[in-house]
Amino acid sequence: MNLIEVKGVTKYFGGLRALHDISFSVKAGEILGLIGPNGAGKTTLFNIIAGAFPPSSGSIKFENIEIANKGARQICRAGISRTYQLVRPFSSLTVYENVLVGLYFGKARKGGSGAAIEDQGAELLRLTGLLQKANVPAKHLTLVGRKQLEIARGLATHPKVLLLDEAISGLNPAETEAVMGLIRDIRSRGVTIFMIEHIMKAVMGLSDRILVLSFGELIAEGKPDEISMNKDVIEAYLGTEGVDAQVR
Repeated sequence: MNLIEVKGVTKYFGGLRALHDISFSVKAGEILGLIGPNGAGKTTLFNIIAGAFPPSSGSIKFENIEIANKGARQICRAGISRTYQLVRPFSSLTVYENVLVGLYFGKARKGGSGAAIEDQGAELLRLTGLLQKANVPAKHLTLVGRKQLEIARGLATHPKVLLLDEAISGLNPAETEAVMGLIRDIRSRGVTIFMIEHIMKAVMGLSDRILVLSFGELIAEGKPDEISMNKDVIEAYLGTEGVDAQVR
């Protein structure tokens, strides 16, 4: 079953074409990876799906309902949530309070009393490894803590699809393994994952399928082993040594 159907999406910013005729689907229950060089249009695609701005042309359907011209609030309430590459928690609030903001927004979909919402907040902090830091101001978190909090805030709205924008980039090997495990746990709870990532070990190790963007165009789609051997992908992104050199 396809949760998201993207067909013919093109985006212009003035005279600059950022995306051209992009078509693909996101299947329920999968982890779908999105890779490509800097400036390829990856975050622009996430912004369009999440409702930050509309496409110049094309269609985006979520559960067979057109969402291409809906706003971010409507799309989030429908069941698509996202994280950001540059994490921006509410710095003056505690870790727990940051998650509660998302939970109370998501209450419109799931309902629940104040006590139930507080329990959900504690569970999200446990899941993301932040329970012991619940009362710490978000501004005092390390990079991995901020990334974990960003994921917790994304989950707080009870999404069916979670868009992860470089949730692993910048982490050390141990932290990378921990967040990869977290992403697997999230999928096991029934949340579909669509992730942008530059860390090849992560995207190849986690993804069921991978999309590759280059200069705003979709140049490849397939399983990780297919992508790692694709000549167009190697030339545009992976380099002549391919993915093997990047995961060591």
